[in-house]
Amino acid sequence: MKTISISELLSYLRSLDVKLWIDGDRLRYSAPEGALTPLLLSEIREHKTEILQFLQQANLVSRSTYPPIKPIARDAELPLSFGQARLWFLNQLEGETATYNIPETLHLSGSLNVVALEKAVAEILRRHEVLRTTFPMVNGSPVQAIADVTRVTIPVIDLQGLPQQEQSVQVQQLATAEAEQTFDLSSGPLLRVTLLRLTQQSHVLLLTMHHIISDGWSMGIFVQELSLLYQAFCTGASPLLPELPIQYADYAHWQREWLSGEVLQTQLNYWKQQLAEAPPLLELPTDRPRPSVQTFRGGIEYFEIEQELTQKLKTLSQQSGVSLFMTLLAAFATLLSRYSGQSDIIVGSPIANRQRSEIESLIGLFVNTLVLRTQLQGNPTFVELLERVKEMTLGAYAHQDLPFEKLVEELQPQRSLSYSPLFQVMFMLQNLPSAELELPGLSITPWEIDSVTATDDLLLSMSETETGLVGELVYNSDLFDAITIQRMCGHFQSLLYAIVNNPQQHVAQLPLLSTVEQHLLLNEWNNTTADYPLDQCFPQLFEAQVERTPDAVAAVFEDQKLTYRELNSRANGWAKYLVERGVQANTIVALLCERNLDFLTAILAVFKAGGAYLPLNAHHPVERLRTCLEQSQVSLVLGTSQLSPMFYSALDGFEGTPPHLLQLEVLAATAQSEENLPVRCQPDDLAYVIYTSGSTGTPKGAMLQHRGMLNHLYAKVHDLQLSPQDVVAQTAPVSFDISVWQ
Repeated sequence: MKTISISELLSYLRSLDVKLWIDGDRLRYSAPEGALTPLLLSEIREHKTEILQFLQQANLVSRSTYPPIKPIARDAELPLSFGQARLWFLNQLEGETATYNIPETLHLSGSLNVVALEKAVAEILRRHEVLRTTFPMVNGSPVQAIADVTRVTIPVIDLQGLPQQEQSVQVQQLATAEAEQTFDLSSGPLLRVTLLRLTQQSHVLLLTMHHIISDGWSMGIFVQELSLLYQAFCTGASPLLPELPIQYADYAHWQREWLSGEVLQTQLNYWKQQLAEAPPLLELPTDRPRPSVQTFRGGIEYFEIEQELTQKLKTLSQQSGVSLFMTLLAAFATLLSRYSGQSDIIVGSPIANRQRSEIESLIGLFVNTLVLRTQLQGNPTFVELLERVKEMTLGAYAHQDLPFEKLVEELQPQRSLSYSPLFQVMFMLQNLPSAELELPGLSITPWEIDSVTATDDLLLSMSETETGLVGELVYNSDLFDAITIQRMCGHFQSLLYAIVNNPQQHVAQLPLLSTVEQHLLLNEWNNTTADYPLDQCFPQLFEAQVERTPDAVAAVFEDQKLTYRELNSRANGWAKYLVERGVQANTIVALLCERNLDFLTAILAVFKAGGAYLPLNAHHPVERLRTCLEQSQVSLVLGTSQLSPMFYSALDGFEGTPPHLLQLEVLAATAQSEENLPVRCQPDDLAYVIYTSGSTGTPKGAMLQHRGMLNHLYAKVHDLQLSPQDVVAQTAPVSFDISVWQ
């Protein structure tokens, strides 16, 4: 069901000859008898604050500053509007694409008069030149070329012979194929109409226009005129639609003439200041890397905001002196900030851009996009954020005449083929559901099609209904998974509840998680308790493994390997030597060697002797080695003869008692022993010391006990689901803590 925004509501009211004006701080109106239905009156009262602000800031009360739009002669080349020029350029850049197609699928239920339908479409084409317009090149530049009126014949695809279920499948496939069929802008036509016949009493009408001649509001005009003209041709009456005072080509010429000089510069100055140093990209956490070239495959997620919460949001808006649009925009910006970690959030928001009565009923590309910048620096309360959003939004409304295309051209933002310029996320709030069309013997309702095009990373569209707000979040499916978007919608709803419950809360502290997520996070996912040996140390556990699998391979380095029995025997011999040198519980022994089997044996030997090891990276500067040795106050260093020059260089200028170097070649010559040493360490004894990177200043030694080390090791075995058949590569430098569990 189609819905419209505040600016579109005002345009709709003007089309009914409803006049609005401001009397002091009050909103006044006059209307022909019967023009204002109870629904329209209710909408005006409900959105009084928004209408007042819109009229005040957008200067819609008096349009004397706008020169009139007059018909121009067709004897010269007709220029493109700014919006058309951008779409034409994108078409040249990207080639023919369905990205900018505007499809509409309507179910016609009842007795259909195809001849009357064709006459109605033909009359719409006669009334609106833009529907007969193409864009050929003349002297190197695109121009508007308007074709003559011709008879319209609507192709009919007969599906009557198919079962109902297969009919539905065929309708989906045909509608999707039609929506994805490209247009040739230079030769046209840029409007396609196809009729699918399901039964004599049921048809599906496929309408597709290129965005260069239309927009969402225009599609509504097309359907409204189609219904009125169809009714007239069915009954033989004369169409009652008034002749259009101007055509789109007249508007395009007027726009080029008016939006120049001082008028253009005033608009540009505002936007240049507003968007100064704006971030080029909103870096949301995506499920997949952003493609190098932007794609437009999309998905959509629907959600509902219950009536009670909707009413609380409206009440908060009224109390804060802002519109519901501003409140929802502030909430959405808060969500995007929390997801991205950025405090400068830019979103686009479309406006109908039909302030002038001459173009209210005209089909064409009028829609404009406002670039709304919400700044959350300083972690404001939500109420404080509303004030920022109010000031920013009203300023944007007051300078809405500058086409987005001209803004991009003038600002020349950082460009990338992988994302849109200025913003990648859009937001819109729509109101006033339109009723389904009822014609003589025929009703027209939308037919939902699965195909979704995503021209942005995200597009959040909110609409008001009798039961509350409803939301549609369109997303780029090459970036996000459906489950991620479902979770995001849930977080947005949780955020809205938190906002109405405590609008004075700072935005960074507003909760996002649902009750279910909080339970998962705090209870189920945090329930990581698992048994591991609390009364043993690593040497005892290793020796038990030796008993179980003595001949299994324990470690491999290049073309060398050691079984559990061999590694244990080597470590026993080394450990006895270390004990003789005075190593006991909590004695720190430094290791200065490359990653190899000797390094692994040395660690195990230090553990068996009861000591703790301190790994030294042979690739670090000598000054860092000296700092580590001085701070740890080690008395013994195990190292290779190859690295002994580095060790002795580190002793130059050494403060304190220098340590002794015991070469691993000496240890390697000691007798091996299958007899394990008595237990010489306890779970609370020190297991190792690893120095930090020193990025914040002087490196600091982190000390960990055997109990903590085993806890971490068993957690890795559990998390990685390691089995006896698995092989773990030891890839980390010896001075990194990740090397311990590896």
